[in-house]
Amino acid sequence: MPSFPPPGAVTVCEINRDLVVAEALSDDRAKDAYGDALVSLHQIKDFASIFFFYHRGEFACLKFGVGIWHLQGMVFSPIPFQPDTLPPIREPPAAEQPESTENEPTASVTSTISEFFKRMIFPPLNPNLLQEFDIQKISWNPHKHCLAFVSGKNQVIVHDFEDSDAKEPFILTSDQQINVKAVEWRPNSGKMIAVACKGGICLWSASYPGDVPFMKAGVTPYSFSAFPRGSGGRWILVDVLRDSSAEQVTVLCWKPDGRYLASASCNSPSFMIWDLSQGLGTPIRRGLSNISLLRWSTSGDYLLAAKFDGTFHFWETNTWTSEPWSSSNGYVSGANWDPEGRVALVSFSNSTTLGSIHFSSKPPSLDAHLLPVELPEISSLIVSRGIEKLAWDASGERLALSFKDGNEMYRGLVAVYDVRRSPLVSVSLVGFIRGPGEGAKPLAFAFHNKFKQGPLLSVCWSSGWCCTYPLILRSH
Repeated sequence: MPSFPPPGAVTVCEINRDLVVAEALSDDRAKDAYGDALVSLHQIKDFASIFFFYHRGEFACLKFGVGIWHLQGMVFSPIPFQPDTLPPIREPPAAEQPESTENEPTASVTSTISEFFKRMIFPPLNPNLLQEFDIQKISWNPHKHCLAFVSGKNQVIVHDFEDSDAKEPFILTSDQQINVKAVEWRPNSGKMIAVACKGGICLWSASYPGDVPFMKAGVTPYSFSAFPRGSGGRWILVDVLRDSSAEQVTVLCWKPDGRYLASASCNSPSFMIWDLSQGLGTPIRRGLSNISLLRWSTSGDYLLAAKFDGTFHFWETNTWTSEPWSSSNGYVSGANWDPEGRVALVSFSNSTTLGSIHFSSKPPSLDAHLLPVELPEISSLIVSRGIEKLAWDASGERLALSFKDGNEMYRGLVAVYDVRRSPLVSVSLVGFIRGPGEGAKPLAFAFHNKFKQGPLLSVCWSSGWCCTYPLILRSH
């Protein structure tokens, strides 16, 4: 039977398809629940292993062996944030003064007509609709135990769990970082992070004594983050990528080798491929509808670009040719790739069935076929209208998803599925995760895959907590 957290409880972790719950973030009985579960695991495995327990509001990494508990290093504490209450940031002086038409160039009739037709053909997106898409608002560093998430309209929180001296998270904020929509770590670059905002992409890099990152000329030198007391480093805004359109950037996706960054605006039918070594961006477009989602395959050979009209394209990234697809079940609301980069798992706005798209030949071939992945519990048990967001861990064994509406009992929960790929994708429901606070809903979630015992799932909740859940499991 799938695990269901009763109302008023909060989820702690998974132990081999059993989701452990506690009555509150500080419930000491969660430790006992972990102990019982781990003892049963220890009877199966005689060797010492790394596990986690949850105690007094903190996830701790423990070594369990010979009946002795040892605290070992990192503590994955829930991180508080205020999604609706933002600290004041310094605006440019011009924004504080009344507008004046004197000595300002007047737009030509040609440019005015051009802008009119642009808005008629590519109308701006309703901001409320954007919330239904799987925008990357939380991201784990693929190589380090560093978590970043959008914590307010103009700011990003970065927490380095490896820095034992940092008692508080970093807060990335700048005059040039306005209306943040997405965040993603750059692979193979140490600690560099891209932030999608109005008019461009802010690139931040960690700076430590003796290891100061290169800052591009023209970037405001005082644009750096607040940094925790006791920490030996800080974060510096090293570059801002801008194109000629100055649109609001809503989508980011790094190529797995970290060389290229794909970005797009929900108000444009084109997406950009940025080459950071040259600081140049190349626009790519197919179709008239605006871009809603970008996902680079784990192998780097393909890029999935979804649009608001329900169409989506698979691009092979060698010659940049594409194959169009379309859906009769609404737009693509979420997507992820399997560990080999040969299967894309997608969700649709008006369906409770996922689609698994299998590439039948090696790259750069675009030959693929679509197979349904049924989620019977979503329609029968939860009575939901569709899938909102999904995340697939790097091992390919756990899938997390959130859903629209649903009956009162299941509203606001995150569903966790066990995934098998032998050779077709099939899933079975493990249970549900309930967040802290009454009526908490998942704003964003992502997997961290640095631990051999299973993935970590981090969820930003509407109640103002970002919690990390260890999913400890026996690999298939």
